[in-house]
Amino acid sequence: MRIVSICPSNTEIVAYLGQTQLLVGVDNYSDYPQEVEKLTKVGPDLSIDMEKVAALKPDLVLASLSVPGMEKNIEGLDEYELPYIILNPNSLYEISEDIRRVGRELGMREEGEQKADEFLEDIDKIRQSSKNVSERPSLYWEWWPKPVFTPGKLNWLNEISELAGGRNLFEDQQVASFQTDWEEVKSRNPDHICMVWVGVKEEKMNSDLVKSRQGWSEIHAVKNNQIHVLEESLFCRPSPRLLKGLRKIQKVMEQK
Repeated sequence: MRIVSICPSNTEIVAYLGQTQLLVGVDNYSDYPQEVEKLTKVGPDLSIDMEKVAALKPDLVLASLSVPGMEKNIEGLDEYELPYIILNPNSLYEISEDIRRVGRELGMREEGEQKADEFLEDIDKIRQSSKNVSERPSLYWEWWPKPVFTPGKLNWLNEISELAGGRNLFEDQQVASFQTDWEEVKSRNPDHICMVWVGVKEEKMNSDLVKSRQGWSEIHAVKNNQIHVLEESLFCRPSPRLLKGLRKIQKVMEQK
C-alpha cells in the first residue's frame, strides 16, 4: 500500500503499528519517527497541497479534523477523488479505536487489535497506580496564549491530568477546547501551569512571559515556581505518544 498522512498524530499511529515503510508522503509537521523526515512533504496540516498528494498516487490518505480549519483538506480530497479516512479522537479510548481502524485499513487487523489493547493496558496500569491519590493539584494547560485556548473535559488532556495525579483546571467545561482569558485563569489559581503551545517548539517558549502577565505573580503556580515548558508533540497530538507525555508530567507531579 501507498499511504499519505496529513496530520502528525496519524503518522505516529502508523509508526505505532510498525508500518512507516508504507508511508510515501506526510504533512510538514510530521517529525516522528525520524525516518519520516526523508519522505515527500505535502504542506502544513491546515493547508495541504492536494496536487502533491495526488501525484503520490496514494491507496489511502489518513486525514484528520483534530484542528479547526482542517475541513478544507477534506474538501480537497473529495475534489481530487482520493481515497481517505478521517481520524478525530478526543479521548484516549477513541485513540485506541483509531489504532484498530488504521490496522484494519492497512490489512493488519489482528496486529491493530493487539496494539490497541496494549495501549489501553498501559493506561489502565497507570490508572490503578494513581486512583488512590487524595490531593489532586490543578493543572492549567495553555494551548495558546492569545487568544487563550485550553482543553476542557472532553479532551485527552483531562484524562492525562487525572492519570498523572492531578486535575484539569477547566474540567468543568463540557467541551474539548475552551476559549478563556488570562483573568479567568488567574481567578482559578492553578497549582501548575503547563505550557504546550500548539506548533511551537519548547525551546521557543519562555516561562517569563507567563510570569509577566498582570496579576499572575499571585497565582500558586507562579509563586511556587511550578511553570512547566513541555514538548507540545507529547501532549497536543492524539496519538500513542501521549503515554510518553503522561509519564513526563507524572514525574513532575511526583516532585510537587
